[in-house]
Amino acid sequence: MASGGVLAGKLALVTGAGGGIGRAVCQLFAREGARLAVVDIKESKAKETLSSLEGVHHCFQADISSSSSVNELLKKITSNISGVPSLIVNCAGITRDSFLLKMEEKTFDDVININLKIGNLGQSNYAASKAGVIGLTKTAAKELAGFGIRCNVVLPGFIETSMTDCIPIKVIDMMVKQTPLGRMGQPEEVAEACLFLASDRSSYITGSAIEVTGGLAM
Repeated sequence: MASGGVLAGKLALVTGAGGGIGRAVCQLFAREGARLAVVDIKESKAKETLSSLEGVHHCFQADISSSSSVNELLKKITSNISGVPSLIVNCAGITRDSFLLKMEEKTFDDVININLKIGNLGQSNYAASKAGVIGLTKTAAKELAGFGIRCNVVLPGFIETSMTDCIPIKVIDMMVKQTPLGRMGQPEEVAEACLFLASDRSSYITGSAIEVTGGLAM
């Protein structure tokens, strides 16, 4: 653990930390001196991330779509780790793609519960949930600013993770062609944006949505 890093002495809670962007965030934050509470719905994945980190950190299993599970998580963190998290990065997310008229209510709700409570073809539920996240973040930023708490959202573009593994190669090629930088993004590139927002370097930024898209949304 880098004791002199930009996050030295801070405790960071990272959800969806079992792989992809969440794991990259944990690894970067650990290198920058933070202590990590590594959280994932799959305990085995959380442990895999934990084993990749230098220093002393902790991992926990939790379903962040369940308020009771989140409350239990917070109890476990305060019982097992000294101090309370001063940084929270929510990387948990799911997709359940289908056309709107064919989408079952549970499929829609599953994505909303993960992506919202905490514009591509066939992704009406995903697009709705992510738009909701932006609105929720801005509202939280206004309400919590008086307490010195900043809230921002990072908007990843087409990032190479397990969530994109099931996408047909022809769709990947199409998306890459639509991306001005001409490639898929890497989890580490999204993690760098999270690090900036978590550090004092962004001390006057709150309620903002930072795109890490390679220009895809332009």
